[in-house]
Amino acid sequence: MRGRKPEPNHLKVVRGNPGRRPINEAEAEVEPGAEPPDWLTKEGLVYWKTVSAQLDKAGLLSNVDAEALGLYCEATATYALATQHVTRTGRVVKSPSGYPIQSPWLAIQNKAHEQMLKLQQEFGKTPSARSRIQAKPKGGKKGPTNPFLEMVKRR
Repeated sequence: MRGRKPEPNHLKVVRGNPGRRPINEAEAEVEPGAEPPDWLTKEGLVYWKTVSAQLDKAGLLSNVDAEALGLYCEATATYALATQHVTRTGRVVKSPSGYPIQSPWLAIQNKAHEQMLKLQQEFGKTPSARSRIQAKPKGGKKGPTNPFLEMVKRR
């Protein structure tokens, strides 16, 4: 194995390049914004509208992210459906032979949860992933400043 996967240039820049590794000058340029994939279900499209707006506003969505974001939205829709079934039928159900078994919907819910978490980290949607990003909102507007932090930066 090679070790950690390389970070895209825009993430290195917004994180302040903490590893001080050279920036890849030959990295492909991508356009901001994205359209939902054609294969997205109606339920996935509901999540797409919300999440894509959040990522676009933070400047973290590009046109090549559509499929990955679509996968996240579908996993979220699957998780919501499985959660409804688990809530209605319970975590343990009776098998055809009458013995108690884990609900198949619980397994579906757990798998969708794993997929969601992995994709959330890719888009900076978890607290730990977000702590490594210093993205500026779309339009270049700065948020509230910390006077102490500004003083330390000037030194």
